[in-house]
Amino acid sequence: MCSGFLLAAFAAGVPRREGVRAADKSAPAVKVDWDARAAAQYLDSREAWWQNWDHAKRDHDTRCVSCHTQAPYALARPELRSMLRESSLSPGEKAMLADVEKRVRNWDQMLPFYSDEKYGEGKEIESRNAESVLNAIILASYDAGADRLSDLTRSAFDHAWAVQSKTGPETGAWVWQDFNYAPWESKESQYHWAALMAMAVARAPGGYSKDTKIAANVALLRGFLQSHYEAQPLLNKIVALWTAGKMPGLLTDTQKTDLLAQVHKLQHSDGGWSTTDLGTWERRDKTPLETRSDGYATGLIVLAIEESGTLEEPRFGPAATSGAERAAHWILTNQDKTTGSWPAWSLNKNRDPKSDAGLFMTDAATAYCVMALYPLWGSR
Repeated sequence: MCSGFLLAAFAAGVPRREGVRAADKSAPAVKVDWDARAAAQYLDSREAWWQNWDHAKRDHDTRCVSCHTQAPYALARPELRSMLRESSLSPGEKAMLADVEKRVRNWDQMLPFYSDEKYGEGKEIESRNAESVLNAIILASYDAGADRLSDLTRSAFDHAWAVQSKTGPETGAWVWQDFNYAPWESKESQYHWAALMAMAVARAPGGYSKDTKIAANVALLRGFLQSHYEAQPLLNKIVALWTAGKMPGLLTDTQKTDLLAQVHKLQHSDGGWSTTDLGTWERRDKTPLETRSDGYATGLIVLAIEESGTLEEPRFGPAATSGAERAAHWILTNQDKTTGSWPAWSLNKNRDPKSDAGLFMTDAATAYCVMALYPLWGSR
């Protein structure tokens, strides 16, 4: 079973992309029971919907960069292209990148996504900060396999560094967009996206993370992630664990061990995890949160463990392999074969899971499950 291969990668204790390729050479043939093409079609269709949704439209014929649909799409779709041996970008990717590139290229002419006049004081700063980080993360994802960082991606990083907080308790992070929509646009989101920004910097090609011009910025970012770690909800700690795989020394061995112990205790009997268990969320409509295992939590946790280099943690190692086996089994058996997606539910409202807004969590869940499955398929 493919879960056995996942355990082989876990036991190897190696980074996900490079290490899994090495482990695969000696691993037995693996049957992968999921539909990568259906996942690609789902994510592409959601990007196409976003491009045409009136609410997403902004100035200069551009669209808002969504945390839930476009950013995870930009992280996962290049890996799907590798799995499917596609020779070119999908139409959805081309449209998304054209939008982002246009806004980065004409940064000084672009209006913030949200105005103070319409949405309240401070929203212009919040949206400008958030967009700068999202632009950098998205463009850096497409540069990850290149020899050098493109000039445009470097500009996107420059825009983000320019608005990075340099003083006060949030030094090193960005003033994040807060509409009280967890987990992407709420008070917890600042740390979440700072961690993903750190990962984008660490993954950037051409030694960008060691560029002396950004050394002070990277040091401030690292300091923020380390000093604010203990106060974070479990969801953000898992993202920090994911980032730690690319940024050595970000977390201590004790922090990693303690986090994995907490994660292990929250694993459901079916092998998955529920995002509800990863924080103290409360829906604004006061309806009960969904407690079933979901693709957002499960995909993110498996991805973080794969990437982190902490794969020999006893509960996931030879002493007790069932936890990792069951996690892989959950992902492999919970893809919706009719849509290609993995399920997840809103932390904010009791939404119809088939509605466009109700699919936002499913968009991110599908992207994270795809990335978690990449070691099983990407090197074949």
